[in-house]
Amino acid sequence: MAHVAIDKSSVFEVEHLTPTIGSVIRGIDMSRAQTLDEIDFFRQALLDRKVVFFRDQDITTEQHLDFARNFGELEVHPFAPHKEGYPEVLAITHDKDHPGRENTWHSDVTWRLEPSLGSVLRLLEVPDVGGDTLFADMEAAYENLPDEIKERVEGRVAVHDFAHFRKQMKKRGLTPQQIEEMNEKYPMVEHPVIRAHPETGRKSIYVNAAFTQYIKDMDEYESAELLKTLYATAATPEYQCRFRWAKNSVAFWDNRSCQHYATSDYWPHRRIAERVTIIGDRPR
Repeated sequence: MAHVAIDKSSVFEVEHLTPTIGSVIRGIDMSRAQTLDEIDFFRQALLDRKVVFFRDQDITTEQHLDFARNFGELEVHPFAPHKEGYPEVLAITHDKDHPGRENTWHSDVTWRLEPSLGSVLRLLEVPDVGGDTLFADMEAAYENLPDEIKERVEGRVAVHDFAHFRKQMKKRGLTPQQIEEMNEKYPMVEHPVIRAHPETGRKSIYVNAAFTQYIKDMDEYESAELLKTLYATAATPEYQCRFRWAKNSVAFWDNRSCQHYATSDYWPHRRIAERVTIIGDRPR
């Protein structure tokens, strides 16, 4: 465990969970405003480690929002439920009647033209056992692709869509006209199969099983076969870290360089979380 002194009053303990992804940072107090030096430290930790974790953060919704705003403007998710009075805060509750659905490897909102920079998730209620979240280093996944696969994906573009949410809207009884309005507001978008991180320049795999539909200008069978190969890289243990939640634990992850998978092994028990997401840029 490393000790990092930001200034005379701020000393953080940093524990790496794996060689390339995931670190627990102790010593932060998210209930107070962060200094510029502290913000710079957390930003660099996010770039280096892809996801960082904080324990024992008994904070208000406003303090949760204030911390996330240190890193950019916040988005409002058009399909997911929000906390009352706080449109930027996703209210995520799973229980006996609402099983977990995030147990697919994905990067958040890649169906947006400008997908998110990252998300800050806090657990308010945790099952006694289960409910861990796994994170996969998609930079390491790209680096270890066979040269033949790297050549096949070089310069390729994939199409992304909110198809899963469209199905949910139909189940909730939205009219075809209402759904078409959302289709027009959020049309299918194209992103590079391999994106370069806007701050580090490092390349990563940027397709995911939740939102990617197909690779553009490629035979349908070849596209499906290649996407299957790329999706499978996230399931490689050597690229992963796993976080066991406790009440008031927080995860801050970089959607530009990692994917995540929330295990749904705790049904019928309850798991309650709140998520704030930072707007990103258009992938290049």
